[in-house]
Amino acid sequence: MAIRITLFQSIARFNNRRLFHRSPTHAQAGVALSLSKQLLLPDSSKLSNVVFSPLSIHVVLSMIAAGSTAGSGTRSELLSFLKSPSLGRLNSFASKVGSVVFSDGSPAGGPKLSFVNGLWLNVPLKPSFKQVVDTSYGAATHLVNFRTKAAEVTHQVNSWAEKKTSGLIQDLLPPGAVTFLTRLIFANALYFKGAWNEKFDLSSTEDAEFHLLNGSRVQVPFMTSKKRQAVRAFDGFKVLELPYKQGSGDQRRFSMYLYLPDAEDGLPALVEKLCSEPGFLDRHLPQWKVAVGDFRIPSFKISHKFEGRSVLPKLGVIQLFGAGGLTGMVNPPMDQGLRVSEIFHESFIEVNEEGSKAAAATAAVIGVRGSLPVSRVDFVADHPFMFLIRENMTRTVLFVGQVLDPSTSPSIRRAH
Repeated sequence: MAIRITLFQSIARFNNRRLFHRSPTHAQAGVALSLSKQLLLPDSSKLSNVVFSPLSIHVVLSMIAAGSTAGSGTRSELLSFLKSPSLGRLNSFASKVGSVVFSDGSPAGGPKLSFVNGLWLNVPLKPSFKQVVDTSYGAATHLVNFRTKAAEVTHQVNSWAEKKTSGLIQDLLPPGAVTFLTRLIFANALYFKGAWNEKFDLSSTEDAEFHLLNGSRVQVPFMTSKKRQAVRAFDGFKVLELPYKQGSGDQRRFSMYLYLPDAEDGLPALVEKLCSEPGFLDRHLPQWKVAVGDFRIPSFKISHKFEGRSVLPKLGVIQLFGAGGLTGMVNPPMDQGLRVSEIFHESFIEVNEEGSKAAAATAAVIGVRGSLPVSRVDFVADHPFMFLIRENMTRTVLFVGQVLDPSTSPSIRRAH
C-alpha cells in the first residue's frame, strides 16, 4: 500500500502545472515527431518497417547534455533539439519518467514496465556530474578497461541490454564500436509488455491481402472484432485507439494508436502532416467508442536499428560529434577532446491478439578523436500505416513506427 500511495503522489506531482508545467511532456512529444519525420519513409529506395523509441533516445541525449560544457555549441544544440530551456528541466523529466511513467504496473494487473540507465567508464566522473547521474537518472556505473578489453566491454553492454529487455535487444553495440579510445558509454534500456483491454479472438484471425506501397500485395493474418472500437474519421485518414489493460488503482492509461490513411499510398503525406503541424497529435485522437463495420488490423513483428550520426545532424545536432563540448563529465586533463563517436539505437515490437511487447535500447559511445464519426466506421488496415504507443495521462510517447509490409518478421534467437 505504501508503494501505491507513493506512485499516486508522484503522478499527481508529475501533472501539477505549478510543479511541472506539463511542458516537458509536450516537448518530448515534439522530439518524438521530429525524429519520426527523419526515420519514417526517409528514402523511397529504402522502404522498410520501422520502430524506435524516442523516449530512450531522449534520455541518453539528456544524460550527455548534463555533462556538456556550459555555454558550448554542443549544449545549445542539445537543448534546442530536446526543446528544453535548461538542463534542470531535462533532468527533472528523466527522473519522473523513470519513477512514474515506467513504474512497473504488472503487480496490479497492468503493463509490465522496465526503464534503466547504465554508464560504463574508465575515468572518474566529476562529483557534480556523478550526483546528477545518480539522482536524476539512477544510472548504474560500471568501471571497465577500454584500453585492453574493448571486446569484453562490448559484450558486457550487449548482455546488459539483452537482460533488461527480456532478450528482445541482443546486439546493441556492433563489433568495433568500442575501442581503446573509448572513455564512456551511456546507455538506456526500456521494456513494455501490455495486454489489450479487450483481447482479440485468435480463432477469428484470418489471412487477407495487404497492399504495399509499390502496388503489390501480400497475404498476412488479420485480427478482427465486432465489438465497438475507439475509432475516429478525419479528412483523409482514420485513427484507432487500442487501450491496454489498466492496473487496479493505476491512474496511467497506455494505448496504441494506429494512423491509417484513406489512400493505399497515403502514408508519406500523413506522416508529413502529423510530424509537421504543432499539436496535430492531440487534436486527432478518438473521443469515444463507435460501432464498427469491417474492422481488421494485421498482427506484426518489427525489429529496427539505426545510428545517430546518420539522423541527428539533419536535426541540428552536429557539434556533439566534434571534440571539445563535453568537459562537464570528467576532470581535466581527461576531459579534453571528448566527443560522441556514435549513438546506437535498436527497437523491437510485436503486436498480436493478446497485446503488445516492445523494447528499445540506446547507447552513446564517447571517446577522444582519433471529423465526428458516423454510426458505423470501417477500419481496415490493409495498407501501410503509422503507429505509436503513448501513456495518455502524461502524454509521453514510448514508441513510434510504421508498418509497410507485415509479412516480414525479424528472427529472435530465443523466446522470452
